[in-house]
Amino acid sequence: MVFLPLVLGLSCRCTPRSVARQVRNAVSNDPIAAASPVEPPAQHTDGPTVGGCTVFPPDSPWNRDVSRDPVDPHSAAYLANIAAHGPNVLHADFGSRARYGLPYTIVPASTPMTEVRFDEYGDESDPGPYPIPMDARIEAGRDRHVLVIQQETCRLFELYHARRSRSGWLAGSGAVFDLRHGTTRPRGWTSCDQAGLPIFPGLARHREVAAGAIRHALRVTFDHTQAAWIAPANHPGGTDDRDAPPMGLRLRLKASFDLAPYTGQTRVILEALQRYGLFVADTGTNWYITGAPDPAWDDDDLDQLSRVSGDAFEVVSTGELQRHP
Repeated sequence: MVFLPLVLGLSCRCTPRSVARQVRNAVSNDPIAAASPVEPPAQHTDGPTVGGCTVFPPDSPWNRDVSRDPVDPHSAAYLANIAAHGPNVLHADFGSRARYGLPYTIVPASTPMTEVRFDEYGDESDPGPYPIPMDARIEAGRDRHVLVIQQETCRLFELYHARRSRSGWLAGSGAVFDLRHGTTRPRGWTSCDQAGLPIFPGLARHREVAAGAIRHALRVTFDHTQAAWIAPANHPGGTDDRDAPPMGLRLRLKASFDLAPYTGQTRVILEALQRYGLFVADTGTNWYITGAPDPAWDDDDLDQLSRVSGDAFEVVSTGELQRHP
């Protein structure tokens, strides 16, 4: 995979009150952002786990096999719209370098609670305190997400535009999710993702690939999104274009797509895309799939994804389109 020093793509948390997200590949001066998650190798289980916690129940939309679900009648129109508004090939928005992808931190239940003050979307944020240590890993670039999993309680804490302050943390927004029960945000609320979804469950993680399978949907962005959503998303995209993909739209790699030419880590990811697919989670560069940085990723291997066209996908029919009145 070839990394350029500046713009490879843009992503955007485009709520009506926000501006376009800046360059996702901007180099962070934060040494903590360069760290990688330390976690034992994944074991073969019926679903995803992290830090001894299951990541949502087996019947969660994230973990449901959609390989045999019906195709959405509007599938062709969605895919044509995507192709008309940006690149139309897959891209791994993660890799072996810490500045590519969203890192996460696992903390014990005994971690002290820290005050968090919100200065952008406080009215749609879960109030603190959060068990986020001051050395928690921060995403490189402008979005500065912080993702923390608390062991034993199995709660997920996420921050957007996170900065350390003298009294704790300052952030644009924050959201808390119960990994045991698959809690969702109130209708119409954003989260630290435009769709109102949790970020962590949609990450490609090397430990899962090394164990042989990703058993959940992954997270993807598109440049031109519709001001509507499909559950489990709760918040709209950014345009009135009815052919643009709404938040929560689920895309699946066609069963007819030939996986034989693909090898290694990419092959495992593509198998997951045929079985679990992708959730539209944010407005950003087309077909950018999110993962956690890890030195064990093989960037040359992941570059095989760029050979997969958006034409190889179809939209799965998973629920009704919703929008604000």
